[in-house]
Amino acid sequence: MTVVEVFTPRTYATDVPYALFRELRATRPVCRIDEPAVDGWPAGPGYWAVLRYADVRHVLRSPDLYSSHLGATQIRDPDTERDLRFVRSMMLNQDPPEHSRTRRVVAAAFTPRVLGELAAAIDARARELVGEVAERGEADFVAVAADLPVWTLARVMGVPEEDRRLLQDWADRIIGYQDADHAAASTADPALLSPLGRFALEHRPALGVRPDGRPVNPRSREALADMFAYAHALAERPEPGSIMARMREGGLSRAEFENMFFLFAVAGNETLRNGIPGGLLTLLRHPDAFARLQRQRELIAPAVEEMLRYWPPVMNFRRTATADTTLGGQRIARGEKVVVYHASANRDETVFPDPDRFDIARTPNDHLSFGYGPHFCLGARLARLQMRAVLRHVLDLLPGLELAGEPVRLVSNFQNGLKHLPVRAGGRGR
Repeated sequence: MTVVEVFTPRTYATDVPYALFRELRATRPVCRIDEPAVDGWPAGPGYWAVLRYADVRHVLRSPDLYSSHLGATQIRDPDTERDLRFVRSMMLNQDPPEHSRTRRVVAAAFTPRVLGELAAAIDARARELVGEVAERGEADFVAVAADLPVWTLARVMGVPEEDRRLLQDWADRIIGYQDADHAAASTADPALLSPLGRFALEHRPALGVRPDGRPVNPRSREALADMFAYAHALAERPEPGSIMARMREGGLSRAEFENMFFLFAVAGNETLRNGIPGGLLTLLRHPDAFARLQRQRELIAPAVEEMLRYWPPVMNFRRTATADTTLGGQRIARGEKVVVYHASANRDETVFPDPDRFDIARTPNDHLSFGYGPHFCLGARLARLQMRAVLRHVLDLLPGLELAGEPVRLVSNFQNGLKHLPVRAGGRGR
């Protein structure tokens, strides 16, 4: 396997290239990666991949030197200067002090008190979803897992229940844009949507290509016109205390508001959409760990942390160098892309003993799946709450759970996701 395979989306349809990461950590821990043209997307200028744990943490905690704002946080550059200006309004793509200001607007939605109030409802929904699998005897657990974060986000955001499918469609289109099965997702039935949801569909763009033949960037404002039309309409009548109310009252600009809705509707979804099925598949491939969890339920919390380390839901994030610098022995020029790989850092043998072993009792377990530094994931506690609830009810209701077919991975060099995870209750389900 060559170094360029680190970038190639098709690589990840088989697995994360952990063996290549291990080799590069030992020989070229900061290495130059080409960006060839892929499936109609134009070639890029290339970037520096950062693969060791210590270097990844250094980049993430140094926004003065490695900026989220200059070129945003995706490997691919935004298509136009206008697109770049728009995405720079997203909290994810801001540096302090602007990042601190926008983060404060919504931080109150994730306090321990608020999450405590949500916990019982999330637990009940997780039990209902897992119970349905037990009753049917088999299911695609990707679809099961996708429901819980969408249900939770709809509740937090005040989205009507009948419009939850829209949240899932938007996430599929954006998260899975490198995969043909997801790039044009449209599963919401107009007849079942609220008037607000049908209003959004009227603004759905015809996804395709630009006049120059390049694909439309699914993260651009034009590609998400329906989502932003919905966001503005929903904000006209926010539920008191909801995220939408805080966003409306928080002094955000129009672009900041739209990008904040994007973050909650999509980025707030992806950790669970990837982490729950990926973590469950990891457990099913390690039956001794599954059996141990059955006996030692006190290991549920550390088991979730090990799932996140072993199967990081998001594999990388980009920064842009603000000045000439040196990292890992490499000279990095001002303006060059610097991409940190959480998937590699989480297997760094200098930090995690026997890193390729799945150990549900691993401690300490300071994985980087939720990031590090000022951009540490705001919704990490909420994600953990949901993952623990699902795992708890799988252990209770599906003790004999087993694979019912081959899992199918998402084609993406960014999202560590599954498209299908067929499972059956097994002989001990109840």
